[in-house]
Amino acid sequence: MLSMRHTPPIIQFNKILSSLAKANHFPTAISLFHQLQTNGITPDLFTLTILMNCCCNMGRMTLAFSVFSKILRMDFQPNTVTLNTLLKGLCLSFNIHKALRFHDTLLAHGFQFNQVTYATLINGLCKTGHTALAIQVLRKIPQYGIVPNDFMYSGIIDSLCKDTLVSHAFHFYSEMLSKGISPDVITYNTLIYGLCLVGQLKEAIDVLNHMMFKNITPNVHTYSTLIDGLCKDRNIKDAKSVLAIITKDGVKPNVVTYNTLIDGYYLVNQVDKAKCTFNKMAQRGVAPNVRSYNIMINGLCKSKLVDKALNLFEEMCRKNLVPDTVTYNTLIDGLCKSRRIYCALELLEKMQDRGQPANIFTYNSLMDALLKNQQLEKALMLFSQMKERDINPDIYTYNILIDGLCKSGRLIDARDIFQDLPVRGYRLDVRTYTIMINGLCKEGLLEEALALLSKMEDNGCLPNAVTFEIIIRALFEKDENDMAEKVLREMVSRGLLSG
Repeated sequence: MLSMRHTPPIIQFNKILSSLAKANHFPTAISLFHQLQTNGITPDLFTLTILMNCCCNMGRMTLAFSVFSKILRMDFQPNTVTLNTLLKGLCLSFNIHKALRFHDTLLAHGFQFNQVTYATLINGLCKTGHTALAIQVLRKIPQYGIVPNDFMYSGIIDSLCKDTLVSHAFHFYSEMLSKGISPDVITYNTLIYGLCLVGQLKEAIDVLNHMMFKNITPNVHTYSTLIDGLCKDRNIKDAKSVLAIITKDGVKPNVVTYNTLIDGYYLVNQVDKAKCTFNKMAQRGVAPNVRSYNIMINGLCKSKLVDKALNLFEEMCRKNLVPDTVTYNTLIDGLCKSRRIYCALELLEKMQDRGQPANIFTYNSLMDALLKNQQLEKALMLFSQMKERDINPDIYTYNILIDGLCKSGRLIDARDIFQDLPVRGYRLDVRTYTIMINGLCKEGLLEEALALLSKMEDNGCLPNAVTFEIIIRALFEKDENDMAEKVLREMVSRGLLSG
C-alpha cells in the first residue's frame, strides 16, 4: 500500500492497524504507525486512538498520554472512545486514582462520558480493592445522565463477595432487581461463589435453583464453583452428584471442574478416587494442565507417596507441560519431609537450570530439612545463597534458623539473631519466642527464659500451651516445684489446660 503510486486513504491503513490491535499484536501496530509517519501519511483521530490503545495495553501510559497530546495539538476533538481508552489503560496499569483525577479534569472541561466509561472505572476500582469508591461512583453517575447497568452492579457484587461481605452483595442484587436491571449468569455465579466462600452451601444451591427458575442457564463455571464449595466443605458425595447432573444436562465439565474434584478427594484422603478422576478427565477429552498435576503431586506428597509424585512430574515433562515454581516447591517439600534431602537439593538445581526461580518457600523447606538432619553448615550456606539471590527471609525462615542454632548448641548465635530481628523490622511471633525460650531452658538459663516469657507478653505476644509446657518441664527438672506449680496455675487460668 505504501509503494502504490496513489497512496490509499488513511481509512485503509486504519483497518490493518485495527486488525493487528484486536489480535494483540501491539508492537507491530506501533511499528507500522511509525512507517506511516516516515512516509508522510497524516494520521486521523481513529489512527491515533488505535495507537493509544496499543500503548495502553502494553502498559506504556507515558507514551499513551503523549499520543493524546498529539490528538489535541492536531485539533482533533477527542471522542468517548478515545477517552475511554485512556481511562481503561490507567485502570489496567493500576493507576486507579490517576484515572479518577483524569475523569474529574475532563468532566470539568465539559467532556461527555458514557456507560462504558463508568463500567470501566467501577471495574478498575473493584479489581484494585477500592469497593467503597466504586459504590460512590455508582451513586454519582445518575447526575451525569448515565443509567447504571448490569456490568457495573456485577463488578461491585463480585468485589463484595470476594471480601466475604455477602449480605452487602445481596443488597446490591436486590437493588438491581428493583431498578429493573436483569442479573445475568455472571451475577449469579458471583453470588454462588460468595455463598460458597462463607460456607453457606444450602443458600448457594437455592440461588442456583432460582436462576434456573428465571430461565438463566447455569454454565460450567456455575457448577465448578458449587463443586468447589462442596469439596471444601468435605461434602464429596454431593459434589459428585453435581458433576453427574451437569454431564446429564449436556454441560461439558472443564479442567477447573475436574481439578476441584481431585483436590476435594485429597482433602478427605481418598487418594485412589483422586487418581481415578485424574485419569477419567483425560479419557473424556479434557487435557490436564499444570494445576491438575500440581494438585496430584501435592496430594501424593501429603499421603507420603513421593515416588508416585515424582513419576507424575516426569510424565508432565514428557507431555511438554512446563512445571512451575509451585510444582517444584511441592516436590522439594515432599522430598524433604521424606528425609530425601539430597534428591531435594538436586531438584533445586534442576529447577534453577530450567529457569524457574526458587522462592522463600523453596528455601524454607530445604533449610528446615537440613537442620532437622543436623546439617547446620549446609543450612547456613543455603541461607547465604538465598540472600545473595535477593530473596528476603521471612519470620518463618528465622524461626527455622534460630531453632537449628539452639539445637546445635549455638545459643549465642541464636540469641544474637533473635535480638536483631525487631531492630530490622520483623515482628516476633509466638513460635519465635517459644523457640528461644526452649533454647534457654535447654541450657539451664531459667531466669532468662522466665524474663523472656514476661517480655513477650509486654510486647503483645501471648504465650501458648507449648510455651508454658516448656517452662513448666524445665522448672520441674530443676526441682523448682513451687514455681512450676505457679506457672501451671497460670496456664490453667488462661484456659490453655483443663483444670
